[in-house]
Amino acid sequence: MSTPAPSGPSSAPSQPGSTAPSGPPTVEAVTAALAAVSDPEIHRPITELGMVKSVDISPSGAVHVGVFLTVSGCPLRDKITADVTAAVSRVAGVTGVTVELDVMSEQQRRDLQTKLRGDDPVREVPFARPGSLTRVYAVASGKGGVGKSSVTVNVAVAMAARGLKVGVVDADIYGFSIPRMLGVTARPTQVESMIMPPSAYGVKVISIGMFTRDGTPVVWRGPMLHRALQQFLSDVYWGDLDVLLLDLPPGTGDIAISVAQLIPSAEILVVTTPQLAAREVAQRAGTIALQTHQQIVGVVENMAGLPCPHCGEMVEVFGSGGGASVAEGLSQVTGTTVPLLGSVPIDLRLREGGDDGRPLVLDDPDSPAGKELLGVADRLSARSRGLVGRSLGLSPA
Repeated sequence: MSTPAPSGPSSAPSQPGSTAPSGPPTVEAVTAALAAVSDPEIHRPITELGMVKSVDISPSGAVHVGVFLTVSGCPLRDKITADVTAAVSRVAGVTGVTVELDVMSEQQRRDLQTKLRGDDPVREVPFARPGSLTRVYAVASGKGGVGKSSVTVNVAVAMAARGLKVGVVDADIYGFSIPRMLGVTARPTQVESMIMPPSAYGVKVISIGMFTRDGTPVVWRGPMLHRALQQFLSDVYWGDLDVLLLDLPPGTGDIAISVAQLIPSAEILVVTTPQLAAREVAQRAGTIALQTHQQIVGVVENMAGLPCPHCGEMVEVFGSGGGASVAEGLSQVTGTTVPLLGSVPIDLRLREGGDDGRPLVLDDPDSPAGKELLGVADRLSARSRGLVGRSLGLSPA
């Protein structure tokens, strides 16, 4: 009978199968199992990324796997070890698994960067390329406090739950809040000139809050804001996203202009409340599209009434009809049809979920607010990328 290899801090015995294996596994079988293990930050197989250093198999069936980490301080080293151990343990004939971690050399990291981003040393914004199929939505509001970030987070998580690859840029540099709302505490990892964003609920996210100490304010002027946004878009390795959401600061300042310059194809999603004051400034935030030549994808009305806990009747705390009014006004100004995508009622759990890092669309998708947010996500997900700016491959006769 074969005996398992001594287990250490990063080793685990394999689970016994229903039938006894006839002999030790082959290197090919173990490598095939490793191909199912993805790097948790890059989200591609470790075999494809050159992270498998070695595979050694003893006659007794004990497997020793060497794995290269991208950086020595990789925050997800334990997860990689656990995933490799679990995958290899399932291979027939394996009696034990030991994982040894090493670190990539500078040349290996450069090769990895080339594999992921190509040979071009110029760091461009991938979403601005004419051939990009990523739908980019800039979530805007005229004033603060309308729940723009809550809408952004819940729509992003709902899209990811539908199977889309989603990213969120917390572009509100002064008032960043996305990491808390998504429950993200990890910091980005840098590999050469690439920044690997952390993720939560299947959503990749980047925020200036991941680079500052707790409680430290960001005191920057316009050029620094532009550079920060540019770095979030070009230096972060987003991979092949279906949707990118940008949570903009309120108003029509530097960041809104920078988004139009860096990603001209980005579409604007306006968030408002029913309140008259919020309606007026929301419409001004939307009409910036006339100057930047962007499209307004729609309007979301947040805080659209409070369901009475006793009788269920809707109490119009901030008035009514604000979302429809903004959508109608923007349609007239732009000469296009700007739809009202959803009216989200007040729900205490929406605020609590933002504080606790648990989006409402996951905790209670059947609640009135959860249904409205899921509906907004579905309507945005169903839209296909237009042909504006894309080559049709035609040539004159």
